[in-house]
Amino acid sequence: MAGFFVALAFVPFLPNTAAADAQLDKARAAIAANAAKALETQGGSRIVFKVDAAALREAIVTDLRDDLYRTLREGRVPFSGLAINNGGVEVKIADAKDRDRVLGKLTPATEAKTPSGIEVSDAGGGLTRIAPTQGAFADRLHDLVGQSSEMIEQRLRNADIKAGVLPDGADRIRVLLPGVADPDRVAAIFARKVRVSIRLIDLSMSAEDAVKNSPPSGAEVLYGYKDKQPYLVLRDGGMDGDDIVDASPGLATGTRDPIASFRFNARGTRRLAHITADNIGKPFAIVLDDQVLSAPVIREPITGGSGQISGNFTIQEAMTVAMMLRAGALPGRLTVVEQQIVEPAKH
Repeated sequence: MAGFFVALAFVPFLPNTAAADAQLDKARAAIAANAAKALETQGGSRIVFKVDAAALREAIVTDLRDDLYRTLREGRVPFSGLAINNGGVEVKIADAKDRDRVLGKLTPATEAKTPSGIEVSDAGGGLTRIAPTQGAFADRLHDLVGQSSEMIEQRLRNADIKAGVLPDGADRIRVLLPGVADPDRVAAIFARKVRVSIRLIDLSMSAEDAVKNSPPSGAEVLYGYKDKQPYLVLRDGGMDGDDIVDASPGLATGTRDPIASFRFNARGTRRLAHITADNIGKPFAIVLDDQVLSAPVIREPITGGSGQISGNFTIQEAMTVAMMLRAGALPGRLTVVEQQIVEPAKH
């Protein structure tokens, strides 16, 4: 565990302001314009990826159901029939005052006193139907395209591949690759989804003994991302990274060391709280694509749902770790919908 430390506590995240988004879009457009010129003169490849809008909608509705369940339980509101149905959530809440109070807590209210981002309707049989609005879904889809574009840029940068990356319509991303004559090689980088998980350390034997002999049933040996040391990690009993909703690089308060910060959704926050409450005094591993980022000891139940990872990172390494955490949390997969080899222009 040398060289690694995880502080799981409240982590302030920098807001995504409209000015910052506009600046990023402007820079991305300039890079893409240069890539387009280079593609025309040098030749290369063009790939169009499609994000998984169906998986995004499923994730949004699942989060809505989980938030509704949590609100009902915390408010001790009697309910029945809570279920996902046809892109929305249905629930029976007998008392109208309870129903209004619960709906008001799901999302901030607008000036019209109705929750923003969701639409509420009567599903019949005493059921109330709650679903994301088309506008809210379009905003989340726009965010997904932006996050996926950042992930594509970072992973190509890590592979030392120069490219221009631009949104292409509501759910597509165009990648321009001057000088790259083998688009299959680039597409293969994104064929496999990044896997992020939090898993308990097996204390039945040392990792060194597991390497020399063989790990016990239900465990495996993984190696550290930075320290390259072996860790004996349980295969089951943890949680995956699908519940991470945000991750970003930053600098630790005080030391100013590069870190990667992350934040869970409500479901992930509850799951992490349960795991840590049941395993106080034991180490657990944050695992990224079968590499252990860190393995701290659980000192107390972790209920805040956010944290930061530090491990003698460079700024670039912190950016890479944050990007990989985000990539593991993106719903669905990127699909190649267009792939083309571009010949250089003849003069």
